[in-house]
Amino acid sequence: MSGAIVFDLDGTLVDSAPDIRAALNRVLAGENAEPVTLAETVSFVGHGIPQLVRQAREARGLGPDRQDPMTAAMLAGYLAEPAALTRPYPGVTACLERLCALGHPLGLCTNKALAPTLAILDALDLGRFFGVVIGGDSLPQKKPDPAPLHAAFAALGTPLLYVGDSEVDAATAEATGVAFALFTKGYRKAPVTALRHSFAFDRFDDLARHLDGRAALSPTAG
Repeated sequence: MSGAIVFDLDGTLVDSAPDIRAALNRVLAGENAEPVTLAETVSFVGHGIPQLVRQAREARGLGPDRQDPMTAAMLAGYLAEPAALTRPYPGVTACLERLCALGHPLGLCTNKALAPTLAILDALDLGRFFGVVIGGDSLPQKKPDPAPLHAAFAALGTPLLYVGDSEVDAATAEATGVAFALFTKGYRKAPVTALRHSFAFDRFDDLARHLDGRAALSPTAG
């Protein structure tokens, strides 16, 4: 079975919240606002930087007139240093190597803007695994709209699986009509049982094992 597998990035392949928090707190400091905690940052992640900025701005009582300048500052600051603290989750590199060896075309589909996505992949030596990378600004639509994931699979071939960590990813997979594997140690807010998925895993060592039979890919929750 060598169908295409597409991954989310933040909270799925990499723990990027520390770098996102650092960049966001630099922006908030420029607004004379209190910094955000790591937990707050995680709660804001998933819909791209403009939405993240909006949630942080509103949480700190800053007006909508600050949205555009704060977003521009966040994009510039984050792109300057997107991977100082960001690390792959344990077992990610070995898992990707194994899936490639098994003949699975791999892709990436994230709501993070393309420029910092590529910078992170380069810094962590992960870009070599992916035949296509779709960022949050690659198309007019963002996840959970199915268009970005459709585009990723169109570039790779027969869809097999989408791998993500969040409510957004689960909704994207359902809208796209593909099986979904839920990584349970990412940035999910809802209980595992609340998200429709084909299987859940908490160790990347286990991912390839779940692909041994197509029966394992039927939805089991949600």
